[in-house]
Amino acid sequence: MTAVRRNKLQSSTKLGDRFLLPLFSHSTPPLSLSSPLVLYLIFILPSLHFVLHPCPILKLLCTSCSPNPISSPLLFIPLASFLFFSPCEELRELREQPIDPQAEQEIIDSIEEIYFSNDSFDMVQHELEKLPPELNLQELEEYRDKLKRQQAAVSELERVTALQTNLQLAAVICTNARRQLSVSKEGFTEASLGLLANQRRRQLLTGLLKSLRTIKTLVKFVNLLYFLHTLTALTFKHYSCISELNSKLQDTLEQIEEQLDVALSKTCKHFDVSHYTKVQLAYTLLGKTQTAMDQLHMHFTQAIHNTVFQVVLGYVELCAGNADTKFQKMQYKDLCTHITLDSYIPCLTDLCKALWEVMLSYHRTMQWHELSQQIKLDMNSSPTESDESVVDRSYVKKKLEHGLTRIWQDVQLKVKAYILGTDMSNFKYDDFIVVLDVISRLMQVGEEFCGSKSEVLQESIKRQSVNYFKNYHRARLEELRMFLENETWELCPVKSNFNIAQLHEFKFMGQCRSPSVSPSRQAVSSTSPAQEEQSLFQQYLQEGNPFEMHAENKEEETEDVLASNGYESDELEKSVYQDYDSDSDVPEELKQDYVDEQTGDVPLKSVSRETIRSKKKSDYNLNKTNAPILTNTTLNVIRLVGKYMQMMNILKPIAFDVIHCVSQLFDYYLYAVYTFFGRNDMYESSGLGLISSRLRTTLNRIQESLIDMEAVGENAGVHGTAEDRKEKVPSPHLSQLVVLTNSGTLYGLAQRVVATESLVFLAEQFESLQSHLDTMMPAAKKPFLQQFYSQTVSTASELRKPIYWIVAAKAIDYEQMLLMMAGVKWDIRDIMSQHNVYVDVLLKEFEQFNKRLGDVSRHVRIPLPVSNVLWEHCIRLANRTLVEGYANVKKCSNEGRALMQLDFQQFLMKLEKLTDLRPIPDKEFVETYIKAYYLTENDMEQFIKNHREYSMKQLANLVNVCLGSHINKKARQKLLAAIDDIDRPKR
Repeated sequence: MTAVRRNKLQSSTKLGDRFLLPLFSHSTPPLSLSSPLVLYLIFILPSLHFVLHPCPILKLLCTSCSPNPISSPLLFIPLASFLFFSPCEELRELREQPIDPQAEQEIIDSIEEIYFSNDSFDMVQHELEKLPPELNLQELEEYRDKLKRQQAAVSELERVTALQTNLQLAAVICTNARRQLSVSKEGFTEASLGLLANQRRRQLLTGLLKSLRTIKTLVKFVNLLYFLHTLTALTFKHYSCISELNSKLQDTLEQIEEQLDVALSKTCKHFDVSHYTKVQLAYTLLGKTQTAMDQLHMHFTQAIHNTVFQVVLGYVELCAGNADTKFQKMQYKDLCTHITLDSYIPCLTDLCKALWEVMLSYHRTMQWHELSQQIKLDMNSSPTESDESVVDRSYVKKKLEHGLTRIWQDVQLKVKAYILGTDMSNFKYDDFIVVLDVISRLMQVGEEFCGSKSEVLQESIKRQSVNYFKNYHRARLEELRMFLENETWELCPVKSNFNIAQLHEFKFMGQCRSPSVSPSRQAVSSTSPAQEEQSLFQQYLQEGNPFEMHAENKEEETEDVLASNGYESDELEKSVYQDYDSDSDVPEELKQDYVDEQTGDVPLKSVSRETIRSKKKSDYNLNKTNAPILTNTTLNVIRLVGKYMQMMNILKPIAFDVIHCVSQLFDYYLYAVYTFFGRNDMYESSGLGLISSRLRTTLNRIQESLIDMEAVGENAGVHGTAEDRKEKVPSPHLSQLVVLTNSGTLYGLAQRVVATESLVFLAEQFESLQSHLDTMMPAAKKPFLQQFYSQTVSTASELRKPIYWIVAAKAIDYEQMLLMMAGVKWDIRDIMSQHNVYVDVLLKEFEQFNKRLGDVSRHVRIPLPVSNVLWEHCIRLANRTLVEGYANVKKCSNEGRALMQLDFQQFLMKLEKLTDLRPIPDKEFVETYIKAYYLTENDMEQFIKNHREYSMKQLANLVNVCLGSHINKKARQKLLAAIDDIDRPKR
């Protein structure tokens, strides 16, 4: 905007404010068309220029009016109202109001696009033409307010544009200034400051040399005075002036000792070689070496107390947020109880850092004395040393060695008071691990400092750890119950090479050689092997602090264990549903029956392609990578085990408590899987030994020791006191989202496979950790660990039998087969060449079962052991159903018994094509029963005694039907009595 136009704008605004606006207020009467003011408006309009083009309002004001203003007399009033609605004060008021960006944008968008045209557009004429023939004052005022808001919005844009221009100019100025400063720095500042620094260093060194010379002169003078003082005091003691001189010299000597004592105390926190050398030389000249050593230990004790008090006091006052002086009057032990949870770890770290400085100063003090004595021995190789010097050296050595234990004991007591001053049971796990890490590092410092095992620290941190871990484990068990009750037993897609070592929680196992090393030191040893053999005092002798490593090495790591969409690559995903009969992509070594792992030789006889196909049929794999089968809950349990082992790794005294809790995690997971999928009394009473005595004992033990049965209303009041119940967890309940009754899904076979095989996978991970846990377990408690592995972990795979038995018992309609067998006529007289229809129906059931297994395997990989267990159960149930059907026969001839053999052989021949399970389970069970028909009376009696696997009904049928026509009634009664007398244990 030019100056002329700006002046016009200001003058027009002032003129409108002063004379014209009052005329258009509500109190002013309407103007006539011949009014001088209206004519004035018409001719003054071209001078009202607001230059913010392309704003429509300002462009309207900038455009000159019509050459013939009188031609539109009815438009003057709204035009005048429009021209003088926006004085600077009103615009300023609008700008000072709160800005709503959305509202302001709507105002700007409401401006007609025609105002954005070129400068030749007559905006005044446009506005005049828009007015209606009949004018309304209220409508004109509303329209004026609208234009006023548009003008205010555009004025704000002008300010923003001007501000942007100013900022760009400021940026250019700053850039030029920085460039000039850089040139000045390179050309003048660095070189000049370097010269000034060297000059200052030279002056300091000159002053230091002067001071050293002065001290040397003073020492000689003091020795001379001391000699003269002694001589004159003895010779001229009868003179009063000599007595006064003796007193003044004595006072001077005491002042010198006080100053030396102050200088000696300064070495306790920050040891300086030159400073300490001067102090020891002064004490030697005074002949008070032993006194100096006593004072030194007193100062170290005082330094420990003052240091820890000031550190804790600083944090307490900082967290209190006021200048209350009551904290300064507290005892250190009471002060520690005022530390907040948020400041606990920073305060502990700073406390250990400060104590490290004190112990490092003592360590360097010992090094100074050892080096000093070694130099003296080298210089005085001849035995001319005085007895007094030998005594002093021996005293100093013993005093320093004894002081190691005393100082470390003081450090332990101070840290113990801090540890026990706060209840850490509510700490987060990571924070508590940090505390253990810091204390573990401090105990390592103590071991290197004086060879101490830090019993005080161990006991205090053990108390806190047991208390913390007890609450933490209780919460984790409740969390695990929640996980299990919400688990839908879907497959967690992990990579085929998944290993627990890939998880963050188990990184510590690969980073340290010794389980006793703290995690912070593990990070150091893993990144700098050259320092691994150095002690902490060697590593941080000159600079640094071992307790700073925690903060520096705490980095977020990434773990890559999950597969993308359940597959590791698109190629694997494409190959998932390839025909199992295709073995073109099978590696040659997998086609070989046997390869010697030592020599790599292949035997002459290899496996046929047909064998490979048959093996593939039994292993219903989702893909060829055989990725582990586990759930999110399994992964959570594994992570918990890793966290528990971290805590145990840092603090060995609670190793047994931690391992006991680890065993409870596995126990609860095993019990949940059994409860959800394997508990079914109807099938357990089948007499097939689905649950071994070891597994049943394990399940009973878990239920008695870990499961709170009273919480679910079972046997209330029988399971111990409320205190005992705190250690137990309620039995979990299966999620309602898991459906186990649908025959289309084989009664939840996919969920059963995921649950059972995830338990087996978890057991395998526990097996891999056994050696590490064994090294951590105290010798007296190792039998507990061995018993846990032999009686609990090893039984995980045994749950396959009861869990998959339920599927096998429901998947095939055995009752239908019994009904069909009951309708077969067995007392035939001709040898049959065609088997009965029930065999075909049964085989069709098996074929359908095989197909449904394949359908399930498209969602969840069915491992070979699982498919074997399923087929074994189905075949055993089918064979026992056959025997039961044969035992229901009322009449049977030799030809009928031959037909039974024909039916069974047909069943076996077709069945062997469906599965590669060899031998066929319970094959002899059926064959032996069929052949028993041909036994004589004596052989039958022996058969009854030897074959207790058959029920009493089945044996009685053999006697009644098979032998009934060959033996008399008395013999038959004898055999039936023998059957009744036999107590048959259920198999």
